[in-house]
Amino acid sequence: MPDDHSYAQTSQSTPGRNTPEQSELPDSTDKDPSGMPTYAVELEGLTKVYQAAGNAEEKRALSSVDLKIPRGSIFGLLGPNGAGKSTLINILAGLVNKTSGSAKIWGHDIVDEMRPARMSIGVVPQELNFDPFFTPLELLELQAGLYGVPKSERRSEEILDVMGLTDKAKTYTRSLSGGMKRRLMVGKAMVHNPPVLVLDEPTAGVDIELRQQLWAYVRELNKRGTTILLTTHYLEEAEELCDEIAIINHGQVIACDTTQALLARIESKTLTLTLGEDLDSLPGSFTAFHVEQKSARELTFTYKSDDGQLAEILKAAHVAGLSILDLTTDQGDLEDIFLQLTRGAHNATA
Repeated sequence: MPDDHSYAQTSQSTPGRNTPEQSELPDSTDKDPSGMPTYAVELEGLTKVYQAAGNAEEKRALSSVDLKIPRGSIFGLLGPNGAGKSTLINILAGLVNKTSGSAKIWGHDIVDEMRPARMSIGVVPQELNFDPFFTPLELLELQAGLYGVPKSERRSEEILDVMGLTDKAKTYTRSLSGGMKRRLMVGKAMVHNPPVLVLDEPTAGVDIELRQQLWAYVRELNKRGTTILLTTHYLEEAEELCDEIAIINHGQVIACDTTQALLARIESKTLTLTLGEDLDSLPGSFTAFHVEQKSARELTFTYKSDDGQLAEILKAAHVAGLSILDLTTDQGDLEDIFLQLTRGAHNATA
């Protein structure tokens, strides 16, 4: 986990402002010696039921969700379409009312301490939502005003500089490229210097180069102490960025662990051998293995990662007198775990 620089150390506040200052944190055992909350976001039994309307039936979007997102982490929230991710984010953002359970942001209950909870979070939605006839500078100033940030404390020009948009500060946003608009959306969410930032599908529809740039910026924000909650359908993105990942399906959390621990659940590996000569048929020494001949010179073996078969496969190839030009192994990725868990949850529900 990156070094943590607390929000209280990076934000200057004005008396009377509704900011998530360290002194405002409620008494809680979930604080470290510095007085900062151990968890940036805490959900306990969070449930949301959309009541029946017209011909539509009652829909349970979230069902007793328990999550604790450590302060200073990059936390991934994954799930198929309709799993409940957007509902969860909208509850944290104050756009949807929960049915039951509790949610805290930076130690503040979203109902009992609504103002400091809202000031503790910035949300970057998937959709681009700004007036195309405003300039980036005007948009950031407007957003800061909506959050009650005094003019003396606004950082609009600083944010534009960090986002690489200084030269576009006074250009109509309709003329910005897609990548620039994405960066501007992140800037809007940061005007009140929140300790928690939610990125909802931040790289949807962007090219590979821009995706890499956004990844780098997310890491930089995290190094500065911002806790990142990331939702994405690009599983390689979550695998690359996230310290911990929760997978949600049908409104329930079906897995929550560190990224490495989730990847360790993969039971099988594949070994691909590239041979130095054509092979007409499989040697008899390979009968004990699960092997597929991909081409005249390529064999793929599937085996359990913990049963020590790798050495036996290579020994069998030597016994068969095969010359090996190259070999590669693959343990699978987060996509395999995601499909395994979501399909298993779907089957259990069915």
